[in-house]
Amino acid sequence: MKKVPVMPTAILALTAISASGGEQLRLAVSPAQSFAPSNLNIRARVVPNTENRSLTIIAESEDFYRSSQVELEGDHAPAMITFEFRGVPGGEYLVSGVLTDNAGHRRAIAGQRVRVIPSGLGE
Repeated sequence: MKKVPVMPTAILALTAISASGGEQLRLAVSPAQSFAPSNLNIRARVVPNTENRSLTIIAESEDFYRSSQVELEGDHAPAMITFEFRGVPGGEYLVSGVLTDNAGHRRAIAGQRVRVIPSGLGE
């Protein structure tokens, strides 16, 4: 029987704050810790704003990168957007979201750290 050390994972929640003090983008990633290969479910909460044009979600570790981008229709875009990254291999990940305007400028950034424990089967 193989023992897998399980260490508490610190969840770092980076939340972008607007000039008015309100959060423009918030991410919730689950599971925060899992075994590989894992499916990561990302929920992005975006405050509707006429300047919102795209949201990019990135899952990045030392050996792996995956991203997804959706176009937003300003203040008519949904407030909650969900993403799923399937088959994510073992590693320490920063899952981040970048909200941009129509000129491509960053409006907000948010992130959360997650851990996918390698299965030991070829990883």
